[in-house]
Amino acid sequence: MSGSPVATIPVGVIVERAKAASRWIDYIWRPTTALAGQPDTPPWTLLADDGERATFYAGPATVELHRTETANYRDNLATGSPSLWVVLSETGAEPPYALYLVTADPAEGEGMTAAGNSIVEPVPMPDVVRDTIAAFIAEHHVEEVFVKRKRDRANPESLGRRPPATPRDER
Repeated sequence: MSGSPVATIPVGVIVERAKAASRWIDYIWRPTTALAGQPDTPPWTLLADDGERATFYAGPATVELHRTETANYRDNLATGSPSLWVVLSETGAEPPYALYLVTADPAEGEGMTAAGNSIVEPVPMPDVVRDTIAAFIAEHHVEEVFVKRKRDRANPESLGRRPPATPRDER
C-alpha cells in the first residue's frame, strides 16, 4: 500500500481461544468477528468462557481505504459474502497475540499469510462497513483499460547467425 489512506473505518475484533486436541499446543486462537465501530472496552477483555472455548474482545483497529486498491475492494464485495482479513501477531507474552491489522483488501490479507507466526483469518464484513466501502468504490474507482502491447517484429538480420559448419570445424 502506498501513500496515506483516503478513508478509514473503525472496527473492533473478537477472537476465540479453543482447547486444542494436540499434545504440542494448549489452545488454538482465531479471529471470529469484526464489529462495526469500536466499543469502549479494554483490549483482551474476556467476554465468555465455557471451559472449552473462550471469546475475547481483542481490541480496536482501523480499516484503511486507498484509491489504488478499489478494484480489490470491489472484487471482495462481489463475492456475495465480503470479508475483512484480521492479522494477529505473536507477542511472546500474555496475551499471546496482538491485533496487528484489519484489511478489506484480499490481496493484502493473503499477502500477510507469508509472515510466519501470524494468524491471518477472514471474518464476515459487517453491513455498515460493506456499505462504506461500496460508497468509497463508487467515489474513487477508475476503471483501468487493458491495452495489449504489440511486440516488435524480429529483425532476422540482427539475429546471430553462424556460418555453415565446414569439415575443418568438425575436428
